[in-house]
Formats: sequence, structure tokens, C-alpha cells
Amino acid sequence: MAPKKTKKAPAKGFDIKKVDSTKSADALKKKGGKGAAATGKPSSSALFAPRPRIAGIGQDLPPKRELNRYVRWPKYIRLQRQRRILYKRLKVPPSINQFTQTLDRNTAAQLLRLGEKYAPETKAAKRERLLAAAKAKVEGGKADAPKKPYTLKYGLNHITALVEQKKASLVIIAHDVDPIELVVWLPALCRKMGVPYCIIKGKSRLGKLVGKKTATAVAFTTIAPADKNDFATLLEAVNDNFAKRYTKVMKTWGGGKLSGRSNAAIAKKEKMVAAASTARV
Repeated sequence: MAPKKTKKAPAKGFDIKKVDSTKSADALKKKGGKGAAATGKPSSSALFAPRPRIAGIGQDLPPKRELNRYVRWPKYIRLQRQRRILYKRLKVPPSINQFTQTLDRNTAAQLLRLGEKYAPETKAAKRERLLAAAKAKVEGGKADAPKKPYTLKYGLNHITALVEQKKASLVIIAHDVDPIELVVWLPALCRKMGVPYCIIKGKSRLGKLVGKKTATAVAFTTIAPADKNDFATLLEAVNDNFAKRYTKVMKTWGGGKLSGRSNAAIAKKEKMVAAASTARV
């Protein structure tokens, strides 16, 4: 016998009905109704309804902001920024404050261009010069041996010895030596020994002249005859800015500048005092 067909019981829950969206849209167009298909906008009963952007906690992503203030900078950057602020706030003695008064841009550029001509010779050039000198010596002095070129001298101990022996023609000191105690005494020594000196921005620029990363100071000793006029002009400008102003510079203290917040507080207090005095009158 064939099994009896039983009617299925309706499932509990919601009934899912299939709706042909094209037919309903066509019907709305014919009727002239304002539906999703007619207006081109999704209806409120759509599965993924649009919602406005809310930039709040737990909502949409917040707009992009400037986050430099919240960056954890490396320690050396934090230290140099703190040092700069302290030099502005605290009273800085003249011996340290003199390193803020550097050579002007044009004179410094001329000085660096001249210094490039006196860069120390490379190992290959020195080897060739020594070989030529040895060859001339073997030949019995028939050929003239090449002379040692005029070069810049660098190294703090070397420059100190040259200044003490009065062999240095001009000493150039970097303004950003750290710690500053390495060179804080050098201007006074140069003045005592009668050697011209100047302070220039950037120890890296001085280092580039002598083939190093940085240099605290460099010195001219002997100048080629072709460059004597240019060097004399530079020397005059350097003496006007440093040697002749030494007494005044050594009496000028630095720092002591208040922050914007402190200035605002002082101005507010003065305004209140002025208002109180006018009220009494």
C-alpha cells in the first residue's frame, strides 16, 4: 500500500514571502506613487538603511586630527627641546650666551667657500705626494719635490696648541657643541693670545670642510698668496663682529624670557590693578 500523504504543519516564527520588486516598482510607476523605485532613494524598510555619520564614542571613525602633540618623540629630541626652553627661561651667563651671536649668513658663506679650498688632502693624494718626494730624493734633487699643501687644522687639542703658539690665523668655532664646556673657554684664549676668532652656525658644516661628520672648531694657519686679499676682507668683518665687541658681549646676559602663559597672567593682573585704581578714583 502506498503511504498516506500528510499535510505539513506551518513552521513557527515569521513567514517569508517572496516579492517581485520589479512588478511592485512597475505598479508604483503606473499609479504615480512615490516609492523607492520612483524617487531613486532607498525606502526606510530597506535591509541596509542609510544612517548619518556620527563622530562619537562607539560610533563612526572620528575625523583626522593633528597628532604631533601626542607623539612620543625620541629622548634626544625631547632633551634638545627642553634645553632650548630652559635657555629661554633661565638667566644664561655671558660666556655661554655669546654662542647665540653668530656670524651673519653672507660672511659665513664666503668663509665656508674659502675653507673648501683648504680641505685636508686625501690618503691617495698624500701617498702620491710622498712617492714623488721620495723619487726626487733618489734622483738627487734634480726634480723639485711637491710641497705640502695649505690645509685647515682641526681637533680641539691641536687648535689649542696652535693658538697658544700664535700660529693660527683664524679660528672658527661651532655654536652648537654639546657639551658647551668643551669650547666655552676658547674665545677667551683666542682674545688673550691675539688670534682672530668667530662663531659660526653648525658643527656639521665645519665637519664637512675637513671630511668628518662634525667638528667643534677649525683653524686657518697659512694662506695661499692668491687668497690673501679675500682672507683680509673676511678677517676685517670677523674682527668687527667679535674681537671689537668682546667687552660688550661679555656683559650681556641671555634668557629670562617668560612663556606666553606667564605673559598673559601678568597682563591680566595688571589689567585688574588698573581697573581697581580707576574704580577708586
